[in-house]
Amino acid sequence: MSGKLKGFFSGHGKDDKFIKLPDFKQKAADLREGAGRLREDLKGKTAREAALSLLSRVRDFLRDDSESGYHTSRHSRISWLFILPSLIGVCLFFFIPFLVVIYYSFVNNPIQHHFVGLTNYIRVAGNSAFKLAAGNTLIFSFVSVPLAVILSLALAVMMDSRIPFRSTFRTMFLTPMMVPVASVILIWEVLFHYHGLVNDLTAAFGMAPIDWMKSNQAPIVIATLFQWKNLGYNMILFMAGLASIPRDILEVARLESASSLQIFLRIKLRYLSSTIVFVTVMSTINSFKVFREIYLMTGNYPYDTLYMLQHFMNNTFNSLDYQKLSAAAILMSLIMIAIIAVMFIAENRISRDLEY
Repeated sequence: MSGKLKGFFSGHGKDDKFIKLPDFKQKAADLREGAGRLREDLKGKTAREAALSLLSRVRDFLRDDSESGYHTSRHSRISWLFILPSLIGVCLFFFIPFLVVIYYSFVNNPIQHHFVGLTNYIRVAGNSAFKLAAGNTLIFSFVSVPLAVILSLALAVMMDSRIPFRSTFRTMFLTPMMVPVASVILIWEVLFHYHGLVNDLTAAFGMAPIDWMKSNQAPIVIATLFQWKNLGYNMILFMAGLASIPRDILEVARLESASSLQIFLRIKLRYLSSTIVFVTVMSTINSFKVFREIYLMTGNYPYDTLYMLQHFMNNTFNSLDYQKLSAAAILMSLIMIAIIAVMFIAENRISRDLEY
């Protein structure tokens, strides 16, 4: 009989795909031993005494079972008691305000509360400022997020290959996370000012100076800032994912003469699927939050190519147009949910393929 079949029938096989059956001989021996003890306990007793003894055993068994259920219920209540403060905070500051926003998006104003259906959504969708902000935000996200994922993954693979001064490079890429945003903006303004360092360097090659933050090149500055701030964090996540890949699979692939490119594409990328989705989701969220840096550098009304959805939200809030602001927020949320849902569906398919 083959080793796999022996493992299947004996329950001691090494292949996890085969079901481990219980040891019926041991269970039968335990039952025989229990029956023998019961027989000895009932020996010499009348029928009435034997019946009372059996009822006592059943009562003790049910009492133990009910006490176990009581302890389980008590532990469950204690667990919910610990979770309750967080649930209250989430409901008060996230769930209930979101429901209020949904309500405001369907009324004419917060005072009259007249239901207007989809009128606010139609107004927002036809607003030229919203179209400009949504287009700029989507373009920035579709360019910056894949670039951030690819560059951080490349850095993580490079760090995983045990290059010299690896710890120095890792510290260098993580440093932007420790620098305050105001300091970062100050450095960027010095670099990309009309009389800044970048224009001085380009002038050395005979190029004309550029007013970076008031030209079509402004998104390049913000995209560079976005990469500089997020590469280190994403790199650490990918390094953790690479460290979790089973080493025996990589060794088998090398023994089978697989090239480094084949190992990366067919093994590492598959095992990194969940990490890639997580990094992509976090980078997408951060790309929608780039308003902070742009606002500090350019104010409420930047150059057209830098006008983001958050600018539209901020300016609408200042004008107290809550119904239009609520409708825009719901549309933005739906876009984010759709993008993240597509990512999770793709990751689930890859994970299912990996399990098989």
